[in-house]
Amino acid sequence: MRKQFKNPRFYLKLAVDSVLFAVAHLIAYLFRFEFFIDQTRLWQITMVLPWLIPLKIIVFYRLGLYHGMWRYTSIRDFWLLAIGTTMTTLIPIAAVFLLYRDANFSRAVFLMDGGLTFMLAGLHRLLVRSYYMTQARTGNGRAEPAAARPPRNVLIVGAGDAGEKILREINENEQIHYRVVGFVDDDPLKQGRSIHGVTILGKVATIPSLAVRHDVEEILIAAPSATGDQMRRIVEICKGCHVTYKTLPGIGEIIDGRVSVKILRDISYEDLLGRPPVHLDVTGIRSYLAGRTILVTGCGGSIGSELCRQLVRFEPGLIVLVDASEANLFQIQMEMENELDFRRYEPVLGQVQDEALMRSVFETYKPRVVFHAAAYKHVPMLERNPWEAVFNNIQGSRTVMETAAAFGVERFVLVSTDKAVRPTNVMGASKRITELILQSLQGSETRFLSVRFGNVVGSSGSVIPLFRRQIEHGGPVTVTDPEVTRFFMTIPEAAQLIIQAGAMGEGGEIYILKMGTPVRIIDMARDLIRLSGREPDRDVRIVFTGLREGEKLHEELITEGEGIVPTGHDKILVLRADPDPERESDPGAFRRRLYREIERLCDAASRHDAPEIKRLLHDIVPEYAPQDSRSVL
Repeated sequence: MRKQFKNPRFYLKLAVDSVLFAVAHLIAYLFRFEFFIDQTRLWQITMVLPWLIPLKIIVFYRLGLYHGMWRYTSIRDFWLLAIGTTMTTLIPIAAVFLLYRDANFSRAVFLMDGGLTFMLAGLHRLLVRSYYMTQARTGNGRAEPAAARPPRNVLIVGAGDAGEKILREINENEQIHYRVVGFVDDDPLKQGRSIHGVTILGKVATIPSLAVRHDVEEILIAAPSATGDQMRRIVEICKGCHVTYKTLPGIGEIIDGRVSVKILRDISYEDLLGRPPVHLDVTGIRSYLAGRTILVTGCGGSIGSELCRQLVRFEPGLIVLVDASEANLFQIQMEMENELDFRRYEPVLGQVQDEALMRSVFETYKPRVVFHAAAYKHVPMLERNPWEAVFNNIQGSRTVMETAAAFGVERFVLVSTDKAVRPTNVMGASKRITELILQSLQGSETRFLSVRFGNVVGSSGSVIPLFRRQIEHGGPVTVTDPEVTRFFMTIPEAAQLIIQAGAMGEGGEIYILKMGTPVRIIDMARDLIRLSGREPDRDVRIVFTGLREGEKLHEELITEGEGIVPTGHDKILVLRADPDPERESDPGAFRRRLYREIERLCDAASRHDAPEIKRLLHDIVPEYAPQDSRSVL
């Protein structure tokens, strides 16, 4: 407030409004008494103005009408102006008839005074905003040179809030050389109407004819809530016009609803996937994360790094970053410090199977919540190096879980995979065993739970980066099988739902995330080729290479003997397994038998005996169907 009082423009605002208030009151008398003011009316004016003007100034000030910059006057400011003028109309009417009961004041004067005050003050603010908009469009008062490039004709798809904001940004930003020729929208009620003087010319299907008629050079897609099918249809139509097109990011990427043309970007595969935004129970999540020490293993990976980004928003006391990759650990450390402005972290470089290191980390930092995302996940790589799946995925997970239980961690969240369901590969079998270890540790102070989901778009192991590189080099794009399908989820969505599941678990649950409809990989490849501006099988060939070692044709999220039970969250389900007599009657005996089998598995891994590793994996996970694949040793 002190800064406000030191600003000369603040007093200029007060002076201008004071003059307008006085003028409004005088005009009200002139209108009421037909432009004739006698001595009595003049006396009334001189009696009222000395306190009416300060009253209006005080009311307007308290409503915040002098705090903002008039060049950015908005509808909200006009609402506040309406409230202020109503108050400064009713209060004087009551005051004059209490203080000057016999003075014969006219009520109509004060009513007209209120209306004129709103009109004059509002008009003045509107003129200020219009002046600065004009200045901005002409380069702060300098006319654009004749040689300046002409604006590009653009068509906006979507005549909703996002489309209106894009149009407003174009109109107000002199650095954007666009001229909006019209909107298109499939809503029949919007046809023929206009937004800020720009007409809604037709439906999405009319884009090709409109593009020719209006010489459209670029199409801006302002449909952040469009489904994947809707976005795919829009993109197909835009492709047929042979003009460039961009889209507005989804709602999850826009902070506080501030939309700008600056964040228009090229269409990505995530847009075609059409995942709706995740709704989080922020209160429940904050209750178990705020102020706590949180440990994230595999913090430099795709899921682990996104978990760290999401955790920051819930204000943890400390995040312990654990990763075996020096480069990945350094990258997430720098991102948290320089981009997220979060410095309450400790980076730990090391492997999760290092028992001494893990005990030292837990003893030093005493984490209350653990997110275990460290794992090897590349299916063909682990088929050829199965011992590493044992060392990292099984032995490392057991080490972290046992250490967490020993140090009384409150919650432990294991990041699992859909490949643990009826596994046909070493990676899936190793992740299923980690789920069994987690269930065997129930009964301690720690709430252990697992979250199982499918492929993640854009992750380091995802097929999408490979397809993009192949397309950049002109192809061919390699697809394993024309019928192969996978579940897909975006990285932020997966991380958010993992954190949400952590708030729900009571211990022992395996949560699965609703992955939507499986996506055919051949369709994904064709979509990515089209997004690059080329045509599949004409500009870029697609070649089928056959399923790789350990791969399934179709992935699953539940296995035999498991039933799905809904939770309080619309995107999270919990699996209820058929009762295991041994586990329920004697949990200790179940754990001891499981650990004996794991010890034999670790012994085979130390000898790099791939056939024995697969045989023992089958003994522990009977539904595992090992394939006759060759290892590197």
